Amino acid sequence: MIELAGAVVASTRRSFRVLETSHPPAYYLPPEDVLADLVPAGGGSVCEWKGEASYFDVVAGGVVAPRAAWAYPDPSEAFRLIAGHVAFYPASMGQCTVDGEVVRPQPGGFYGGWITDDIVGPFKGVPGSWGW
Repeated sequence: MIELAGAVVASTRRSFRVLETSHPPAYYLPPEDVLADLVPAGGGSVCEWKGEASYFDVVAGGVVAPRAAWAYPDPSEAFRLIAGHVAFYPASMGQCTVDGEVVRPQPGGFYGGWITDDIVGPFKGVPGSWGW
C-alpha cells in the first residue's frame, strides 16, 4: 500500500517486482489500482534496459508530490509486462508497505528502490556509488 498525506495512493496484490543490478526492487502497479491523481510532469529519462520513462506528479490528501511516480508507456520487449504500470518513489510518499512491512527508500534522489528487511545491499545511490 502507498499513502500520501493520510490518503491511500495505491493498493494492490498485482504488482510486478523488478530487480536490477545493485538496486533494491521497484514495484510497478497496474494503473487501475492507483487511486491518486497522476499528472504528467514533463521531462523523462531513458533506462538502457527498459526504455523511455515518463514522470508524474502524485496528487492525494490535498498534497502534490512532484515527479514522485514514473511509468514506461512503451518499454523494451523484455519488459513488455510493465507497459503502463506505475512505480513510485517511496521517499516522496508518506508511507509505502510491502505485505505490511514499512519500506525504506533507496538512498539518493535518483533511484526508486524499495528496501525491506529481507533486501540486503550495498545499493547504488549512496555517495561514491554512481560509477559501479
